[in-house]
Amino acid sequence: MTGVRKSFGATRALDGVDFEVQPGQVHALIGENGAGKSTLMKVLAGVHAPDAGDLAIDGQPYQPEGPLDARRRGVAMIYQELALAPHLSVADNVLLGVEPASAGFWGQGRLDHAAAARLAREALETLGHPEIRPGAPLSSLSIGAQQLVEIARALVTQARIIVLDEPTSSLARLDVERLFEVVRRLAGQGVSIVYISHFLEEVEQISDSFTVLRDGRSVGSGATGQIGREEIIRWMVGRELKEMFPRVPHSPREPILNIEKLAVGDTVRQASFELRRGEILGIAGLIGAGRTEMLRAIFGLEPVVSGRVRLAAFEGPASPARRLGQGLGMLSEDRKNEGLAVSLPVEDNLVLSRLDPYARYGWLSGKALRQGAAGWITKLGIRTAGPDSPVASLSGGNQQKVQLARLLHHDCDVLLLDEPTRGIDVASKVQIYEWIGRLAAAGKAVLFVSSYIPELLGICDRVAVMHRGRLTLPAPVEEWDEHSIMLAATGAHRQHEVA
Repeated sequence: MTGVRKSFGATRALDGVDFEVQPGQVHALIGENGAGKSTLMKVLAGVHAPDAGDLAIDGQPYQPEGPLDARRRGVAMIYQELALAPHLSVADNVLLGVEPASAGFWGQGRLDHAAAARLAREALETLGHPEIRPGAPLSSLSIGAQQLVEIARALVTQARIIVLDEPTSSLARLDVERLFEVVRRLAGQGVSIVYISHFLEEVEQISDSFTVLRDGRSVGSGATGQIGREEIIRWMVGRELKEMFPRVPHSPREPILNIEKLAVGDTVRQASFELRRGEILGIAGLIGAGRTEMLRAIFGLEPVVSGRVRLAAFEGPASPARRLGQGLGMLSEDRKNEGLAVSLPVEDNLVLSRLDPYARYGWLSGKALRQGAAGWITKLGIRTAGPDSPVASLSGGNQQKVQLARLLHHDCDVLLLDEPTRGIDVASKVQIYEWIGRLAAAGKAVLFVSSYIPELLGICDRVAVMHRGRLTLPAPVEEWDEHSIMLAATGAHRQHEVA
């Protein structure tokens, strides 16, 4: 890709980018949210036509007419925002567009359901997840499991170039290792892999080379391992980051949320913990362990089968609207379908849950609303053309910031954060860690679910681990390390008693 340019209205997303990947090479593409990584790869995948520049595969001009044309020419892309059909089955999603056919009546082809199920099953077994049934409705799967289905799609197409856009953002460490094994095997077969990630330790582990984008331009590249992480971060953000996990001094106080022997559906069998004001409590675990379902039940999105939920002076289950009124808010891991109103502008997404600061005598002031939204955009560094821009036009990381800003605007006392740094660049992660620390210092209580163990160890006061629906008793973060958390998450070792 040479001199690639792409603008969306007045926004120049790509400004003359050069990018090259060799056969059998794992090439990492890194940069901040909004740097142009996903846009560049969407040009490659036929989603966007470039305004200028040249593309070539094997030295031959390449101008895909659309995503299907790109797939037929050997380019497959796995998107950060999952591009799946939730009303279809797992197998239908894995084989969508490349469905196997068998001979039908009068010589016409018909869909071979048995072959489709077999191909989907083989791809999922390659990823180490035979428990995901090809016939299961996609909508019944967690976000992490859906991400695995998206990856399985690329495996069945036998693509020559595979783009992985934040493929591990919802995966637990064990699934990451399995994915890396698949990536190495594909590269060994001559497949070119473009790997987009904000996890620099993953880039160092899996890639052969890298390119850094900043503000739509390529600002650095090289062989992985020959250039230090600090230099790469400096290229990414244009400055030096002093600390990856900034610690804001805070002191846990009295309990505000008590969970006793909570059971939710078939996923959460028993969970008990106490969350205190001024505390950051981390929850680790593998995909499907029940972490998300536990948060959803506390917030009122899932029915509680048994157990007790006590929030300050309020006891028992409640609707999400009532929970917000009681001072409890939740950031969803599924920002696209649940966490945001993607058809509405940024300003509405920021303030809709609490409009009273902008109303007087029953009338809403549009000017005051926009000023309030603009304040949050500035505070969290949300990259947008303006408060009235569609939230769907933002990068995934900036959409995540909008979710967090809404909770801050609502001034919740208890924050349930489900994968809050998913799809967030390094500099933005540091900013969000600092915000979480400030919230704890202000007396807020934070329940922090994450698949990224270093951030749990870096900012939490206590950590509990969920394994197959059972939560360990929270223990001080000093008693944990990555190895012990993984042992507890896989059930290989019971270092801490299960609640």
